[in-house]
Amino acid sequence: MKIQEEILSLLDEVLCLNGRGLSFDADTALLGSVPELDSMAVLAVIHAIEERFDIAVPDDEIDGNSFATVGTVVEFVTRLSAN
Repeated sequence: MKIQEEILSLLDEVLCLNGRGLSFDADTALLGSVPELDSMAVLAVIHAIEERFDIAVPDDEIDGNSFATVGTVVEFVTRLSAN
């Protein structure tokens, strides 16, 4: 679960959740449920993902489903890291 731990840390930092994000689990709803995750924050999260995981996120890979829950973000990063 190393990727999930990294994602939780990244979300907490980028969204300025002051530790709240560290208690999220794979089923925690994000987009539409975490007020700090607005459209501009999604861009910041994508940029942070690219930096932290040393991957490029193609524009055609980005959609709301990828940011629905912590688990979907983990799956998104795992899939892109494998390429």
